[in-house]
Amino acid sequence: MFIEQLPSSLVEIPKTAMILAAGHGRRMLPLTERIPKPMLVILGKTILDRSIDNLFCVGVTKIIINVSHLASVIVEHVSARKDDRIILSEEELPLETGGGVMNALPHLGKEPFFIINGDSVWVDGMKNTLMHLAEKWNSNHMDALLMLTPTVKAENFDGFGDFFMNQDGILSRRKEKMVSPFAYMGLSIINPLSFVNTPDGAFSLNWFYNEAIERERLVGVIHDGLWYHISTPSDLEFARLKFANGHAKNAPFF
Repeated sequence: MFIEQLPSSLVEIPKTAMILAAGHGRRMLPLTERIPKPMLVILGKTILDRSIDNLFCVGVTKIIINVSHLASVIVEHVSARKDDRIILSEEELPLETGGGVMNALPHLGKEPFFIINGDSVWVDGMKNTLMHLAEKWNSNHMDALLMLTPTVKAENFDGFGDFFMNQDGILSRRKEKMVSPFAYMGLSIINPLSFVNTPDGAFSLNWFYNEAIERERLVGVIHDGLWYHISTPSDLEFARLKFANGHAKNAPFF
């Protein structure tokens, strides 16, 4: 199946986005005892602010941020921006990624929207990463479009990857004890009209992705820049050093 791509002049950037910022960040302890993971700082800027600014830069006009763990820290920080384009979706009990999106759907609307993990840290390559994602989006052929990085290029990543991709960009899961060529970066575009018959309460977006795989409507696009895996304090320190040194030896386009 050939997935057509619209000419760049006809590309529509999603105007709405959601940042998933409600997680506990347990692998980042002890740093996340008092600070939510998205509020950790790299080169003088929080991870959360990096995502917010990147979204506004490409023309997003509304950002929903879900909060639960240490919610007051994020609420206070976002309130200080005094920006009515940002809406907070507070969860009394954590709803996980999928449940958090479902809870925020009244704010997200019925058009495709960006989703960014609260700990996603990337550096653009030759293309703006979010623009690149939007250029590849096609509602006729996909329910979700994921930004992927080659597993071997992921900075400080020791996992086995997440997905295989066929010649049309359609994704399938890595099986247990297998190594796959692509890791998910925590950036995607999702069609909210595909959220049907979802579980009640807390559930992972992986449920939605698996449903899309069954329909052959989970598609990937390959990032041409850098992605930093931020899971533990040592990962954070690695990213801070790389940012401070201009991503030396890792980014030939710098």
